Amino acid sequence: MSSAFIALQHLVPQHALTRLAGRLAASESPWLRDRMIRRFAAAYDVDMGEAARGFGQFASFNDFFTRELKPGARPLADAERFILSPADGAVSQAGPIRDGRIIQAKGRDYSVEELLGGQGGDAHRFDGGQFVTIYLSPRDYHRVHMPAAGTLQSTVYLPGKLFSVNPGTAAGVDRLFARNERLACLFDGPDGMFASVMVGAMIVAGIDTVWPHRFHDHETAPIAEDFAASTHRFAAGDEMGRFYLGSTVVLLFEPRRVAWNDALQPGAPLRMGQAIGERLSGV
Repeated sequence: MSSAFIALQHLVPQHALTRLAGRLAASESPWLRDRMIRRFAAAYDVDMGEAARGFGQFASFNDFFTRELKPGARPLADAERFILSPADGAVSQAGPIRDGRIIQAKGRDYSVEELLGGQGGDAHRFDGGQFVTIYLSPRDYHRVHMPAAGTLQSTVYLPGKLFSVNPGTAAGVDRLFARNERLACLFDGPDGMFASVMVGAMIVAGIDTVWPHRFHDHETAPIAEDFAASTHRFAAGDEMGRFYLGSTVVLLFEPRRVAWNDALQPGAPLRMGQAIGERLSGV
C-alpha cells in the first residue's frame, strides 16, 4: 500500500489538488463547513474537550483546524533548562547533523543547505549540531510555537513539491523535506542561532506566521526576507505560526547547544511545550 500511495503522489496534480482543498477548507458555507468539521473530527478522533471553542463556533474548516486550546491545556516546561517541543505530533527522526546532512529515514538523508535554501550562507553553522523532525498528524493541534526564546533574523519561502509527509512517504521519497514547499525561519537566541522549518505537504492549504509575511502559498519562486534587529522577539512557547492541514516541523540547533532526551525516538508522541532536550549553555 505504501509504495502504491507514493507512486500515486508522483502522478496526481499535487498543487491543483491542494488549491482545491484550500478553497473548500476556507468556505464559510454553513452546510459545507459544519459537515466537513464534524466528519473530520469523528474520523480522526479529535479531542474537542481541550479546544477553546466548540462545534458551531468556527467560521470555516480552516478556522477549526487551526483552533486554539483552552488556557493551561499545554503547560510549558522550564525554558531556562530545556528546549520545548514546538508542536503536538510524533518524532520522525532526531539526532546529530553530520557533514551537513540530516537523517530523513533509514537509508535516506538530505542536506541542511537544501532544507534552508542556501539562506544567508548560514547552513554551515549547524554542522555538528542537532536536529529533530516532528510530524503533525491530522488530529493534532496545528499551531507551531517557539522551542526557545529568540529574535527572528530572516525567513525564506521555498516553493516545491507537495508530497505527503507521513512516515511511509518519508521512508520512500528521497530528500522529501528538502523538496517540499516550506518556510525556513532563522532565530537568534541566548544560546546562538536556531532554525524552525515549517514543511508543507499534500492538501496543506497554507503555512501562516504571526508576523506579516510577503509570500503567498504555492508561489513559483523563493521569497527571502531579513528582519531588523529586535523587530520580532519571542519567548519560549510563544506561537510563531500554524499549518492549514497537517505537516512537519524541523528544528536545527548549532553544536554544543542541546542534548536530546533519551525518549526522543522515532514514533514517540509529543505535546507542545514539553521538554525534549536540555540546554547546554546558560541563559
